Amino acid sequence: MTYQVAERVKQLRPSPTIAVSDRARALRQQGFDVIDLGGGDPDFATPEHICRAASEAMLRGETHYVASAGLPALRRAIARKLQLDNQIFVEPEQVIVTPGGKAALFVSILALVGPGDDVLMFDPGWVSYEPMVTIAGARCLHVPLDPSQGYRVTKEGIEAHLTQATRLMVVNTPNNPTGRVLTEAELAAIAEVARERDLLVISDEIYEKIVYDGHRHQSLAALPGMAERTVTVNGFSKAYAMTGWRLGYVAGPSPLIEQIMKVHSHSATCATSFAQWGALAALEGPQDIIRQMVATWDRRRRLITERLNQIPGFRCPLPEGAFYAFPDVSGTGLSGQEVATRLIEDARVAVTPGDAFGKVSASCIRLSFAESDDKIEASIDRIARVFGG
Repeated sequence: MTYQVAERVKQLRPSPTIAVSDRARALRQQGFDVIDLGGGDPDFATPEHICRAASEAMLRGETHYVASAGLPALRRAIARKLQLDNQIFVEPEQVIVTPGGKAALFVSILALVGPGDDVLMFDPGWVSYEPMVTIAGARCLHVPLDPSQGYRVTKEGIEAHLTQATRLMVVNTPNNPTGRVLTEAELAAIAEVARERDLLVISDEIYEKIVYDGHRHQSLAALPGMAERTVTVNGFSKAYAMTGWRLGYVAGPSPLIEQIMKVHSHSATCATSFAQWGALAALEGPQDIIRQMVATWDRRRRLITERLNQIPGFRCPLPEGAFYAFPDVSGTGLSGQEVATRLIEDARVAVTPGDAFGKVSASCIRLSFAESDDKIEASIDRIARVFGG
């Protein structure tokens, strides 16, 4: 039998980060001791009060469909959080709760662009932005960011890659994979282009709470003239160690949210009911867990950066946010893909090759330091043995 599938899907490759984790699991099943630094899953347990809230919701029968856009109480809490933390003023009706931040991005892109539209994004950038745009039938425009300039975003760089068909920009800060936190000047440049060219913006802020050294996250929607053209995407996975709960949200101007809601309602129906009660407890409960995790990741980023820079051929800047180290490994004489292959096969350490995030970073690899101190130390020891550090 000949199987026919959509051309836009045939062009896609599976998620590189998931592929790395799958390879690590396969090797473990074969009996190999593999340390996986390829993903982005905090090693902390979800706080007890969040788990208890979800458990109690299940026990009292909160196991049925809820409003497609989410629990009213949770949407109110998210709107309140956006106002207090981000200076984004939306009503609860302008919030949709989704099964994960990835789903929030996906339904937003599907609703906002289609065939004939161009979507601008920065290179390097998260692995799933381009496939989502491709599935929507639109075209990706990549703005290469110079590593020697600290991956700085400029108005001139953006404008050089715009077309008459450009309708949407995708922005991520703090950034995965580089760890950059966009400055006020960089955000102002993005906002200026968006206003002048009448563009929509999706602002992916999933790592907003994970910043270091006095860096401050600022939301694009809070800038002058941006609230009416910005869709803000966030979630609970990173800040509250709730990756497996699959809860995210999207907020923005009502005319856009109404259209995004159509895609969401036809694809997910609603996010898991009892998990949403856990998310409500996360927002309304103590926030000290975030500070504790960030303090731990701060220590680990210094540890992994210092150790990586001691390995011949590795050059690793100190991340400003998120929990990824992104060293350039061109000094080894190998590409990031070749180094990643050697590490999984010879060192039994799984990392993500840099070309998964764009052409600019083909000489890099990404390592997560959301793992334990022991695993980080052991993984760097193994890498050093392979590359002579």
